[in-house]
Amino acid sequence: MTYCVAMRLNAGLVLLSDSRTNAGVDHIGTFRKMSVFDHPGDRIMVLMTAGNLAISQSIRQMVSEYLSPEGTSIWTASSMYEAAQIVGDSIRAVHLRDAKSLEEFGIDFNVSLIFGGQIRGERCRLFQMYSAGNFIESHDENPYFQIGEAKYGKPIIDRVITPSTPLDEAAKCALISMDSTLRSNISVGFPLDLIVYEQDSLAVSRFASIDENNAYFQMIRTTWGRQLRSVFEGIHNPVWNAAPEMTANVLSSQGNLIQPVRILPPASMTRGPSPATPIQTLAENDPRRAQY
Repeated sequence: MTYCVAMRLNAGLVLLSDSRTNAGVDHIGTFRKMSVFDHPGDRIMVLMTAGNLAISQSIRQMVSEYLSPEGTSIWTASSMYEAAQIVGDSIRAVHLRDAKSLEEFGIDFNVSLIFGGQIRGERCRLFQMYSAGNFIESHDENPYFQIGEAKYGKPIIDRVITPSTPLDEAAKCALISMDSTLRSNISVGFPLDLIVYEQDSLAVSRFASIDENNAYFQMIRTTWGRQLRSVFEGIHNPVWNAAPEMTANVLSSQGNLIQPVRILPPASMTRGPSPATPIQTLAENDPRRAQY
């Protein structure tokens, strides 16, 4: 499995991916999920993948070699939307070639991608791509996308990220999101790839490959864990069966008529104890006994 997150902000883009593909008892696979297509001064595009590794690698290769009937490629597309269409066409081409054969072996065509970047003359754009080759674009109402093991790292992003978030704060948030995922899911692992892209720079200026010994990531892991415990300990415990006039920290009030849904036991269990039944042996019931 994997975890990738990308944020489209007013100041640019933040993109982060892990590199674990499987985590068996005696085998851990590591493959980088982030690929950069860049022509400095003209365009920078980043593709991140999750799902079946063989499928995603085929799609990545197809994207790099794709040429439309009109002669358009990822390197000559006039807009990020047109480039996203090329990625979608590549997904469909791989599906057409491989999906039926995979199905015969009981393997789903399972892949999802995040594609973002900037082409000179337009703003940064960010897309989430699906296995059918269709896609959606990020806007201010939803400034980020996740693929893979998204649930563990989602809460912090929902609470922090807005389009106006500065790039370094967004990078910090993405790394906290990744740390939460690493702690909760063994199928996500180091090293991590992080790109922080400043709007209109049209080049990769800030990139980090992060392993478990990275000083900043270790600081985040330690500080975030300590601060979470501190905040947790600072929250008051609930008050149960409180007097009606109490208003602070009350979880349950006196006289509350709401009760849980109860399943009653069978009627046979609500009666008094049944009288003991004499135990008869086989010999006592055997009619042949009367002959003796």
